[in-house]
Amino acid sequence: MEKIVLGSGKLYIYEFTGLLPEDVVIEVDENLLGYIQGGATLSYKPSFYEAKDDLGMVSKKMITDEEAILKSGVMTWNGKTLQKLSSTARVTEDKEKKVRTVKIGGAGNHDGKKYVIHFVHKDHVDGDIRITIVGSNEAGFELAFAKDKETVINAEFKAQPQDNEGTLILYREEDSSITA
Repeated sequence: MEKIVLGSGKLYIYEFTGLLPEDVVIEVDENLLGYIQGGATLSYKPSFYEAKDDLGMVSKKMITDEEAILKSGVMTWNGKTLQKLSSTARVTEDKEKKVRTVKIGGAGNHDGKKYVIHFVHKDHVDGDIRITIVGSNEAGFELAFAKDKETVINAEFKAQPQDNEGTLILYREEDSSITA
């Protein structure tokens, strides 16, 4: 059944260890990257090579590359969030002083971590939608502190293969019209 999709959702992040965990493992408060503003945008872009004769009589195409990116604005965040958005971030906490310190930078500090980025759009009428990619934030981030606007971190997660089939995007939707 085709549906009209309205609204945003929640964005979860979970360190990838080689296998995708079940939804119930990912969709817990401790894995919430932060509440988002501006929704989430998934883009998929294939690149093609076309071999074609000079007269345009015969041709053959093949996919040579694919790119999938999930973008979202993270409105609620802290220093631990920055660690998930920067592969060179190191976080320390002084429990006595109640201070968290984040150091970012130094190419030698690249942790090489990949994350499961899991977006959940809840729809109690037409059924939920879940989008899952494995990757990392490759766009860096910008923190803008303005007197009349909340600080939102615009994250851009680039997908990497999540299985031995080269899957970049796992899109799952509930649909009551599916029957046995």
